[in-house]
Parts: sequence; C-alpha cells; structure tokens
Amino acid sequence: MSDELNQLYQEVILDHSRKPRNFHTLPGANRRAEGNNPLCGDHFTIYMKLIDDVIEDISFEGGGCAISKAAASIMTDQLKGKTAAEAEKFFSEYQKMVTTGESDNEDMGKLCAFAGVHQFPMRVKCAVLPWHAMLASLKNKPETISTDKDEQ
Repeated sequence: MSDELNQLYQEVILDHSRKPRNFHTLPGANRRAEGNNPLCGDHFTIYMKLIDDVIEDISFEGGGCAISKAAASIMTDQLKGKTAAEAEKFFSEYQKMVTTGESDNEDMGKLCAFAGVHQFPMRVKCAVLPWHAMLASLKNKPETISTDKDEQ
C-alpha cells in the first residue's frame, strides 16, 4: 500500500472516530445487541430497525479505541438499506480483509481503510467487534458478544 493511500486511510479512521456517524440510540429499533472486548475496554451497543429483511436504519452507542469506533461508524453507514444477506456478505468480506489485508469486493468503500489492520493482530478484534455485535443484532441474539469467545 502506498504511503499516500495509507495516510488517507488513517485520516478516514480518525475522522470517523472523532465524529462518529449514527452514534445514538435508535428510536423504533426492533433489534439490539452488545459487543465487549475486555482486553482493551471496547464496548458497543448496536441498534437496528430490520423491516422485511432490510436494514432500514442502524446506529450504535458505546466507546472504545479509534479503530473500533470508526469501524462501527463506517459499518452503520455502509449497511443502511442493505438486506440481511448483503450485511452478512459484507461481514465476511470485511473479516477476510482485516485478517489478511486482501479484498475481492470493489464495493467495500471506506471499509478499505481497515485493510492495514491485519498487520496488527491485537487490533483485529477491535476492528471486528462492532461487526460481530451487528450480526448478533441481525440474528436477534440478546447475549453480549465478547471477543474472549470470538474467533477472529
């Protein structure tokens, strides 16, 4: 990855960390799940309004490191209006990208900012925590998702 592209990706992550999008409780949410990373203290609640298998709206609350907060922010932007199947496909592609640095999907958009996370194995869990909570919300699973139990 070029230095210029790396710098751009860092700026995207910092922007979403400082000014997270969709950072609020979601009135009318019919799905909710929590994610917790006890090693670094990241904790997020994902709220979702799922209507006819489409994510009509999605938001989050909580706190954590810049990577986890930015991941939640960009994830919520990316998934609004997507079907459950599309969200699951994005999760799979995103998880592959943050663990290997590779992506076959041209539709990843700003999520590509996390491609370099694979170089920092301890940060992979930070990057995927909001996504695991989103999947739990999508599947209407009320238990808290913990990175202690999750496989990357």
